[in-house]
Amino acid sequence: MSDLERVFGVHAVQALIERHPKRVKRLLVQSGRLNERQQALLGQAEQAGLVVVRVAGDELDAQTDGVHQGVVAEVVASQLWSEEMLGHLLDRLDTPPLLLVLDGVTDPHNLGACLRSADAAGAHAVIVPRDRSASLNPTVRKVACGAAETVPLVAVTNLSRTLKQLQQRGLWVVGTAGESEQLIYDVDFKVPSVIVMGAEGAGMRRLTREHCDYLVKLPMAGSVSSLNVSVAAGVCLFEAVRQRATSVR
Repeated sequence: MSDLERVFGVHAVQALIERHPKRVKRLLVQSGRLNERQQALLGQAEQAGLVVVRVAGDELDAQTDGVHQGVVAEVVASQLWSEEMLGHLLDRLDTPPLLLVLDGVTDPHNLGACLRSADAAGAHAVIVPRDRSASLNPTVRKVACGAAETVPLVAVTNLSRTLKQLQQRGLWVVGTAGESEQLIYDVDFKVPSVIVMGAEGAGMRRLTREHCDYLVKLPMAGSVSSLNVSVAAGVCLFEAVRQRATSVR
């Protein structure tokens, strides 16, 4: 089992079976009566020729640290994308790139939620620093609801250097900072764009901030000073979606 990881939750496991069935070594399904969603998942697994094992619910509880919804997949561990792979992806795009950068987001729930927002907004990749980020673990996959299997997660050694290389490719880097005077709605996202979100509380690191072309903020009308990073990322990404949809009408 050392070379395998566990993916749990109906959405996450379903995404794996649909997109990467060869990675799934076996599917553990809670014994007893199954609900409609579990039955549908079991049917997909059997159609794909996967090994299905019925086990007691408490055994699944012992193997996971979250709500497994009665299904756990034992899969070949996936690899993070490299900077070289990101370059090949950008070379193949026929639309303006939209990338999300997370600088120091270490909570796996936030990383999973950001991946989910990135998938929904059609972002082409999420970029994180290799040594200051949550890892691609089962909790991230569960929260991402399948987005961890569709959105490339790129781990880079030097985030500032990566941002500079993206700028050299013609991408504009937009960082979020609460003290900025410019609103997110004032930036043109129809061009190739990188949206940078800092960690909650600390925000972006100094070098990351210095490599941004623009610093923007979200308008905050209430008493709280900031939003959860995954919520803020969703707002920023969908502003880009709105602008790009408007430009093609």
